[in-house]
Amino acid sequence: MLDHVSIGVRDIAATRRFYDAAFAPLGYDRLSDGADSLGYGRGGVGFWISRSERPVPADDASGLHFCFAADDRAAVDAFHAAALAAGGRDNGAPGLRADYGANYYAAFVVDPDGYRIEAYCGQPG
Repeated sequence: MLDHVSIGVRDIAATRRFYDAAFAPLGYDRLSDGADSLGYGRGGVGFWISRSERPVPADDASGLHFCFAADDRAAVDAFHAAALAAGGRDNGAPGLRADYGANYYAAFVVDPDGYRIEAYCGQPG
């Protein structure tokens, strides 16, 4: 349904370090690298990041988050560990979320700008 999503951040260098680390276990590459913008994906950019003077304020109660597909549960685990090591904040350790589905395995973090992101795998363990 969606072709891409774009977010604004204050510090593009810090964001580059975070998403390079967090996305590596998921197999997403930085496909575009400009002075004020980044683009990540597999084969094509699906997640754009631009420097902004007024990014959307972080709001844990907004319900807004971005979920990224993982190939397997090990990738979800590695995403979570890498994101935390790169400055992210834990928002839900890797594990099954039975209330979402029998095989819904996910991890949740908050990036340095306050965006909530998730890695998800729906394959059986």
